[in-house]
Amino acid sequence: IDILSKSYYLIFMAIGVTFPLITGGVDLSIGTGLVCYALAGGYLVVNQGWPTWAGMLVAVLFGCVVGLINGLLIAIMDLPPFLATLCTCMITRGLGSLCSKNFGISWPAAGAPGGWFRSLFRITTSTGKMIPVGIVIVFVLVLIMEFVLNHTKMGRYTIAIGSNKEATTLSGINVKIYHVMAYVISGLFAGLASIAYSAIFPTVQPGTGAGFELEAIGGAIIGGVSATGGAGSVLGSFIGVFVICLLKTGLPFIGLQANWQQIITGLVLIAAVLVDIIKRRNEEKAK
Repeated sequence: IDILSKSYYLIFMAIGVTFPLITGGVDLSIGTGLVCYALAGGYLVVNQGWPTWAGMLVAVLFGCVVGLINGLLIAIMDLPPFLATLCTCMITRGLGSLCSKNFGISWPAAGAPGGWFRSLFRITTSTGKMIPVGIVIVFVLVLIMEFVLNHTKMGRYTIAIGSNKEATTLSGINVKIYHVMAYVISGLFAGLASIAYSAIFPTVQPGTGAGFELEAIGGAIIGGVSATGGAGSVLGSFIGVFVICLLKTGLPFIGLQANWQQIITGLVLIAAVLVDIIKRRNEEKAK
C-alpha cells in the first residue's frame, strides 16, 4: 500500500512524459510543475473558498497550458527540448512559490468538507485498514493512453516523429501539431499528478518537486521507452516507474541507506539504457 501511495503521482507523470520521450524530446518541467499546479489549485480551495473540484480543474488546466507553451517553444520555435523545458521548470518553480505566497498548502483533509478527493486514491476503513483504490484509476488511464499511443493517429504520428521527423514531414503529416500535442499530454498528466500528490501527502511545500521528473523519465526508460525516441509504450512506463518505487520503498527494509538506494536506482537505469542501445544496434545490423 505504501509503494502504491507513493507511486501514483510518478506514474501519472511517466504516462505523460512517455509521449515527448517517444518524439525524441524530453519534459523537465513536470516535477516542479506538479508542485506549482498543486499549490495554485490548493490556494484557491483553502484561501479563496473555491470548491475542491474547481481547484482540481485549475491544476489540470494549468498543466495543459504549460504543456502547450513547451510544445510551442519546441515544435514551432525550434528550441531544443532540454532547454525549453528547463526554462519552464524554473518558471513553474517560481510561480508555485508566488501562488502560495511562500507558504505550504494543505488541501482539505479526509473527512473534512471538500476532502472527498483523497478517497479517490486511498480509503481508510473503520478498522484503520487502508485500501489503495487509486490503482483502479491508474489502470484505466494506462489502458486508455496505451490505446491512444498504438491505435490512433495522435499516437502513431508521435512514434513516427521520433523515428524520422523529416520523413514524417515529407509524407504530408502536419508534424508541428502532433509534436505540440505530445507536450500538452505531458502537461495534462502532470496536472493529474498534482491532484494525486495533494491527495496522498498532507502538505504541498513550495520550492519542491525538482527530481520528480527524473524518476518519471527514468521509469519510462526502464520500461522500454527509447532514450533516442521512436519506440516505447505507456504500459512499459507504468511497469518501469513501479520498479523505481519498489526500489525506493523496498530497499530500506533490507537496511540500505538512502545513498545506496540512489546508486542502485542509477545502475538499473544505466542497464536499461544499455539494453536499448544494444537492441537498436542489433536492429540496424539486421537491416
